[in-house]
Amino acid sequence: MNAPTLYIGNKNYSSWSMRPWLALKWAGIAFEEKVIALGGPGYGKSKILEILSVSPSGRVPALALEGATITDSLAICEWAAEQAPSLWPADRLVRARARSAACEMHSSFAALRTAMSMNIRRRVVVADWEPNVIQDVNRVVEIWTAARAAAKGGLFLFGARSIADAFFAPVATRFRTYGVILPADAQAYCDAIFADAAFREWEAGAEQEPWAIPEADQLYT
Repeated sequence: MNAPTLYIGNKNYSSWSMRPWLALKWAGIAFEEKVIALGGPGYGKSKILEILSVSPSGRVPALALEGATITDSLAICEWAAEQAPSLWPADRLVRARARSAACEMHSSFAALRTAMSMNIRRRVVVADWEPNVIQDVNRVVEIWTAARAAAKGGLFLFGARSIADAFFAPVATRFRTYGVILPADAQAYCDAIFADAAFREWEAGAEQEPWAIPEADQLYT
Protein backbone atom coordinates (compact mmCIF):
# COMPACT_ATOMS: atom_id res chain seq x y z
CA MET A 1 0.00 0.00 0.00
CA ASN A 2 1.32 3.43 -0.92
CA ALA A 3 1.82 5.96 1.86
CA PRO A 4 -1.09 8.39 2.21
CA THR A 5 -0.68 11.95 1.02
CA LEU A 6 -1.48 14.79 3.40
CA TYR A 7 -2.31 18.06 1.66
CA ILE A 8 -1.77 21.03 3.95
CA GLY A 9 -1.75 24.82 3.81
CA ASN A 10 1.14 27.12 4.67
CA LYS A 11 2.74 25.93 7.89
CA ASN A 12 2.97 29.50 9.16
CA TYR A 13 -0.78 30.07 9.02
CA SER A 14 -2.72 26.80 8.77
CA SER A 15 -3.71 25.69 12.27
CA TRP A 16 -6.12 23.13 10.83
CA SER A 17 -3.26 21.52 8.90
CA MET A 18 -0.92 21.37 11.88
CA ARG A 19 -3.26 19.15 13.89
CA PRO A 20 -3.35 15.99 11.76
CA TRP A 21 0.26 16.53 10.70
CA LEU A 22 1.34 16.30 14.34
CA ALA A 23 -0.94 13.32 14.97
CA LEU A 24 0.50 11.40 12.03
CA LYS A 25 4.04 12.23 13.13
CA TRP A 26 3.38 11.19 16.73
CA ALA A 27 1.78 7.97 15.53
CA GLY A 28 4.80 7.11 13.38
CA ILE A 29 2.62 6.84 10.26
CA ALA A 30 4.57 7.42 7.07
CA PHE A 31 2.97 9.95 4.77
CA GLU A 32 3.80 12.22 1.87
CA GLU A 33 3.36 15.92 2.56
CA LYS A 34 2.22 18.39 -0.07
CA VAL A 35 1.91 22.06 0.83
CA ILE A 36 -0.55 24.24 -1.08
CA ALA A 37 0.03 27.95 -0.58
CA LEU A 38 -2.99 29.77 0.80
CA GLY A 39 -3.96 33.22 -0.43
CA GLY A 40 -4.85 34.64 -3.82
CA PRO A 41 -8.07 34.06 -5.81
CA GLY A 42 -10.62 32.02 -3.92
CA TYR A 43 -8.87 32.36 -0.55
CA GLY A 44 -11.32 32.45 2.35
CA LYS A 45 -14.11 31.12 0.14
CA SER A 46 -12.95 27.48 -0.22
CA LYS A 47 -12.40 28.14 -3.93
CA ILE A 48 -8.63 27.94 -4.39
CA LEU A 49 -8.39 25.87 -7.56
CA GLU A 50 -5.32 23.89 -6.54
CA ILE A 51 -7.02 22.82 -3.31
CA LEU A 52 -10.27 21.95 -5.09
CA SER A 53 -8.30 19.63 -7.35
CA VAL A 54 -7.38 17.43 -4.36
CA SER A 55 -10.06 18.23 -1.77
CA PRO A 56 -13.77 18.29 -2.69
CA SER A 57 -14.50 20.56 0.29
CA GLY A 58 -12.08 23.15 -1.06
CA ARG A 59 -10.23 23.08 2.24
CA VAL A 60 -7.09 21.64 3.72
CA PRO A 61 -6.00 19.48 5.38
CA ALA A 62 -7.02 16.61 3.17
CA LEU A 63 -5.66 13.07 3.41
CA ALA A 64 -5.65 10.97 0.24
CA LEU A 65 -5.40 7.23 0.74
CA GLU A 66 -6.60 4.05 -0.94
CA GLY A 67 -8.73 5.95 -3.43
CA ALA A 68 -10.50 8.00 -0.76
CA THR A 69 -10.05 11.54 0.53
CA ILE A 70 -10.59 12.54 4.16
CA THR A 71 -11.20 16.27 4.38
CA ASP A 72 -11.49 17.21 8.05
CA SER A 73 -8.71 17.54 10.61
CA LEU A 74 -10.52 15.60 13.33
CA ALA A 75 -11.55 12.85 10.91
CA ILE A 76 -7.92 12.50 9.76
CA CYS A 77 -6.78 12.27 13.38
CA GLU A 78 -9.38 9.62 14.12
CA TRP A 79 -8.17 7.62 11.12
CA ALA A 80 -4.63 7.91 12.49
CA ALA A 81 -5.84 6.70 15.91
CA GLU A 82 -7.29 3.60 14.29
CA GLN A 83 -3.78 2.79 13.07
CA ALA A 84 -2.14 3.91 16.34
CA PRO A 85 -4.54 3.67 19.31
CA SER A 86 -1.97 5.33 21.59
CA LEU A 87 -3.05 8.66 20.08
CA TRP A 88 -5.90 8.53 22.60
CA PRO A 89 -5.47 7.67 26.31
CA ALA A 90 -5.95 3.99 27.15
CA ASP A 91 -8.36 4.57 30.05
CA ARG A 92 -11.88 4.89 28.63
CA LEU A 93 -12.94 7.76 30.91
CA VAL A 94 -9.73 9.71 30.32
CA ARG A 95 -10.11 8.99 26.61
CA ALA A 96 -13.63 10.42 26.68
CA ARG A 97 -12.36 13.58 28.41
CA ALA A 98 -9.56 13.93 25.86
CA ARG A 99 -12.05 13.58 23.02
CA SER A 100 -14.29 16.16 24.66
CA ALA A 101 -11.41 18.64 24.87
CA ALA A 102 -10.41 18.08 21.24
CA CYS A 103 -13.99 18.42 20.03
CA GLU A 104 -14.49 21.65 21.99
CA MET A 105 -11.40 23.07 20.31
CA HIS A 106 -12.64 21.83 16.95
CA SER A 107 -16.03 23.54 17.23
CA SER A 108 -15.58 26.53 19.56
CA PHE A 109 -13.46 29.58 20.38
CA ALA A 110 -14.53 31.70 17.42
CA ALA A 111 -13.48 34.95 19.09
CA LEU A 112 -10.00 33.65 19.87
CA ARG A 113 -9.56 32.26 16.35
CA THR A 114 -10.61 35.56 14.78
CA ALA A 115 -8.55 37.84 17.00
CA MET A 116 -5.45 35.64 17.16
CA SER A 117 -4.99 34.17 13.71
CA MET A 118 -2.15 31.68 13.61
CA ASN A 119 1.11 33.26 12.52
CA ILE A 120 4.07 31.31 13.83
CA ARG A 121 6.72 33.73 12.58
CA ARG A 122 5.29 36.84 14.24
CA ARG A 123 5.75 38.28 17.70
CA VAL A 124 3.56 41.20 18.76
CA VAL A 125 2.20 42.25 22.14
CA VAL A 126 -1.45 43.29 22.15
CA ALA A 127 -2.37 45.29 25.24
CA ASP A 128 -6.15 44.94 25.19
CA TRP A 129 -8.49 42.18 24.05
CA GLU A 130 -12.24 42.23 23.67
CA PRO A 131 -14.14 40.52 26.54
CA ASN A 132 -15.22 37.60 24.35
CA VAL A 133 -11.58 36.92 23.44
CA ILE A 134 -10.59 36.99 27.11
CA GLN A 135 -13.43 34.59 27.84
CA ASP A 136 -12.09 32.16 25.23
CA VAL A 137 -8.55 32.43 26.59
CA ASN A 138 -9.77 31.74 30.11
CA ARG A 139 -11.73 28.70 28.94
CA VAL A 140 -8.67 27.28 27.17
CA VAL A 141 -6.58 27.75 30.31
CA GLU A 142 -9.34 26.09 32.34
CA ILE A 143 -9.32 23.04 30.03
CA TRP A 144 -5.54 22.78 30.19
CA THR A 145 -5.36 23.16 33.96
CA ALA A 146 -8.07 20.59 34.66
CA ALA A 147 -6.62 18.06 32.24
CA ARG A 148 -3.08 18.33 33.56
CA ALA A 149 -4.25 18.16 37.18
CA ALA A 150 -6.27 15.01 36.49
CA ALA A 151 -3.40 13.41 34.56
CA LYS A 152 -1.15 13.56 37.66
CA GLY A 153 2.04 13.47 35.67
CA GLY A 154 3.37 13.88 32.17
CA LEU A 155 4.04 17.03 30.22
CA PHE A 156 0.90 16.96 28.11
CA LEU A 157 -2.81 17.38 28.72
CA PHE A 158 -3.68 13.80 29.52
CA GLY A 159 -0.23 12.48 30.38
CA ALA A 160 1.28 11.25 27.11
CA ARG A 161 0.79 13.11 23.83
CA SER A 162 -2.67 12.68 22.35
CA ILE A 163 -4.91 14.09 19.66
CA ALA A 164 -6.08 16.63 22.24
CA ASP A 165 -2.55 18.06 22.25
CA ALA A 166 -2.49 18.14 18.47
CA PHE A 167 -5.64 20.25 18.57
CA PHE A 168 -4.36 22.69 21.17
CA ALA A 169 -0.82 23.05 19.82
CA PRO A 170 -1.84 25.83 17.38
CA VAL A 171 -3.45 27.67 20.30
CA ALA A 172 -0.15 27.61 22.15
CA THR A 173 1.47 29.28 19.15
CA ARG A 174 -1.26 31.95 19.03
CA PHE A 175 -0.68 32.83 22.68
CA ARG A 176 3.05 33.12 21.99
CA THR A 177 2.54 35.19 18.83
CA TYR A 178 0.32 37.77 20.54
CA GLY A 179 2.16 37.96 23.86
CA VAL A 180 -0.62 36.48 26.01
CA ILE A 181 0.51 36.19 29.63
CA LEU A 182 -0.50 32.80 31.00
CA PRO A 183 -0.55 31.18 34.44
CA ALA A 184 2.59 29.17 35.17
CA ASP A 185 1.02 25.77 34.56
CA ALA A 186 -0.49 26.82 31.22
CA GLN A 187 2.84 28.31 30.15
CA ALA A 188 4.60 25.08 31.13
CA TYR A 189 2.22 23.21 28.85
CA CYS A 190 3.00 25.60 25.97
CA ASP A 191 6.71 25.09 26.62
CA ALA A 192 6.23 21.31 26.39
CA ILE A 193 4.55 21.72 23.01
CA PHE A 194 7.30 24.04 21.77
CA ALA A 195 9.99 21.54 22.85
CA ASP A 196 8.35 18.60 21.06
CA ALA A 197 10.47 17.32 18.15
CA ALA A 198 7.56 17.10 15.69
CA PHE A 199 6.38 20.59 16.58
CA ARG A 200 9.89 21.94 16.11
CA GLU A 201 10.01 20.34 12.65
CA TRP A 202 6.73 22.07 11.73
CA GLU A 203 7.95 25.36 13.17
CA ALA A 204 11.19 25.17 11.18
CA GLY A 205 9.17 24.58 8.03
CA ALA A 206 7.00 27.61 8.81
CA GLU A 207 10.03 29.82 9.29
CA GLN A 208 11.54 28.74 5.98
CA GLU A 209 8.41 29.15 3.84
CA PRO A 210 8.69 31.75 1.07
CA TRP A 211 4.97 32.59 1.04
CA ALA A 212 3.17 35.29 2.98
CA ILE A 213 -0.44 36.38 3.34
CA PRO A 214 -0.15 40.18 3.62
CA GLU A 215 -3.46 40.74 5.40
CA ALA A 216 -2.44 38.27 8.12
CA ASP A 217 1.03 39.78 8.54
CA GLN A 218 -0.40 43.29 8.94
CA LEU A 219 -2.54 42.48 11.99
CA TYR A 220 -1.66 44.55 15.07
CA THR A 221 1.22 46.43 13.45
